[in-house]
Amino acid sequence: MTNRTIARSLSGRPEGPYRAVERADALVTQDFEGVDTLDKLFVHAVKRFSQASCLGTREVLSEEEDKQPNGKIFKKLVLGDYSWMTYEEVSQAVESFGSGLAALGQQPHNTIAIFCETRAEWMITAQACFRRNFPLVTMYATLGEDAVAYGLNQCGATHLITSTELLRTKLKNVLSAVSGLQHVIYAGSDEVCHADYPQSLAMHSMQEVMELGTKPENLSKEYERPTASDLAVVMYTSGSTGKPKGVKMQHNNLIAGMAGQCERIPGLGSQDTYIAYLPLAHVLELTAEISCVSYGCRLGYSSPHTLTDQSSKIKSGGKGDCSVLKPTLIAAVPEIMDRICKNVNGKLREMSVIQRTLFKVGYNYKLQKVSQGADSPVCNMLFFKRVNLLLGGCVRLMLSGGAPLSASTQRFMNVCFCPVAVGYGLTETCGAGTISEFSDYSTGRVGAPLICSEIKLRDWPEGGYTSQDKPHPRGEILIGGPNVAMGYYESEGEGENDNFWVDEAGQRWFCTGDVGEVHPDGCLQIVDRKKDLVKLQAGEYVSLGKVEAALKNSPLIDNICVYASSDQNYLISFVVPNQKQLTELAKKNGVEEEWEELCNHTKMEEEVLKVIKEIAVTSKMERFEVPQKIRLSSEAWTPETGLVTDAFKLKRKELKNHYIKDIERLYGAQ
Repeated sequence: MTNRTIARSLSGRPEGPYRAVERADALVTQDFEGVDTLDKLFVHAVKRFSQASCLGTREVLSEEEDKQPNGKIFKKLVLGDYSWMTYEEVSQAVESFGSGLAALGQQPHNTIAIFCETRAEWMITAQACFRRNFPLVTMYATLGEDAVAYGLNQCGATHLITSTELLRTKLKNVLSAVSGLQHVIYAGSDEVCHADYPQSLAMHSMQEVMELGTKPENLSKEYERPTASDLAVVMYTSGSTGKPKGVKMQHNNLIAGMAGQCERIPGLGSQDTYIAYLPLAHVLELTAEISCVSYGCRLGYSSPHTLTDQSSKIKSGGKGDCSVLKPTLIAAVPEIMDRICKNVNGKLREMSVIQRTLFKVGYNYKLQKVSQGADSPVCNMLFFKRVNLLLGGCVRLMLSGGAPLSASTQRFMNVCFCPVAVGYGLTETCGAGTISEFSDYSTGRVGAPLICSEIKLRDWPEGGYTSQDKPHPRGEILIGGPNVAMGYYESEGEGENDNFWVDEAGQRWFCTGDVGEVHPDGCLQIVDRKKDLVKLQAGEYVSLGKVEAALKNSPLIDNICVYASSDQNYLISFVVPNQKQLTELAKKNGVEEEWEELCNHTKMEEEVLKVIKEIAVTSKMERFEVPQKIRLSSEAWTPETGLVTDAFKLKRKELKNHYIKDIERLYGAQ
């Protein structure tokens, strides 16, 4: 807890709206005077930092095949140093790429799609689109084929930017199902065989488009720059209905959101190096990277597979990206931080008893210091210097977002590495909402409203949350401010846009569906989620209802409740099996037991899981949507048991309480 009030209720009432104390009079809409578009923001940075390093990429020296003891072959990379483009060079690349896209017929105000991994070419593409007023449609590189085809068809883009890697894999079967597409532009050095793709598509490497753009007749053409209210990005998120939803963000929405975020990051400037490895199609990474560029930081590109020396694609004895880049700033989803903790704990187990004991003493001493708001340079030197080298040794701040961070991981990172701030925001609010202060070492909280937004609590009586709750007011979180997006792309009249509205004062609001409570200092804690859409630890959204609907198709399953904990990376489920079907399956497997014993039999759990996995394949479910562990229930769920409603809809809260021991067992027994 902090001792001072960071945000307060403007109305004096417990439901708010709550604003950061220093902006109680008016919310911030921009960071730099008169810089109201993403195009102006980049131009502003190029003027100030023209010769400084901007975007860095590691050279791939070679690829080697590494045979594992079990016969599996893994590709390992041998990587060189980072090579850098200056701000001025990036600006020139942006100019020629934008000019090349225009020469290929891309028109202002017409959407252009990007489906590509995080890399320097992604940022160059985005800046070219911002400069020329081409609204950029972004899609996760992890989206399934159907979702990609849906997004590309819905947005109607004629030009698609991708990579040779994704062309060969995800896009191979998708492109023929996309109607309006004319040009595919790919980044990467691999050869592309044009014959493998529909003849109607013109295929170009990014280099070719840049060369086309630098021709004098193309470069000299006038073009219109965007205004603050022009559409900048349509960001597709995994929708709760299974269809992804495109969130419409104007330039001024993103500018406001980043102004709020940057204010919470102390000392952001040209001495900082940011390591970029999260998906750029995610609002957390996109706004973090653009924010860093606007303050003159260096951005070194990486991937989760090459992040540290221990990462899966780094050859044994080779250096991971953190070791080479030595970043000062890292944004991370909780899963990455959990991995780092496991890594350190694994190393601790290899140490002698004396070393382990000393580490524990140092850890506990610094934890005490940290919780008092102090640091311990002696402990840092003696115990944590080596640990710190895992991330390059220079990290000064980490930002966690995208899913809830467990208290134990947050404490561990605070002690062993550096201060961690936890943020809360949604694609619909341009990633902005709240960020905790780096000096706030309490866990489980996500900080106070940013200076660009305000927060209200709306009673949700069905869930048992109201602003009159003690000790703190609770309710559904509503976020208002200039950072709130304009709604969903082409879904007018579908009811989805009801989550957005404008109040009497002209301010835009979004209903998050998350339930929060506000602490006395104005900081927010997320306590529940209204919908059955759950975000797993790595940031993937799972619609529990959608998974249940698919799996219920099996004659073996009479009823099913899928459960996900946001601090875990897999689903579990409770299954009411069909008695006849399960008994037959048991006989086939030589298991002869009474019904109750049958449902408690581990062999039968395994057999039902096999069936679930088969359905998952035929239903084209994503890997993370498939329950990994199950509990069979010998009793049916009826309204009398209190586990379902009179209409036989699942009562999730009651089911969770009923199976709480099983949840602990299924998630605890790794």
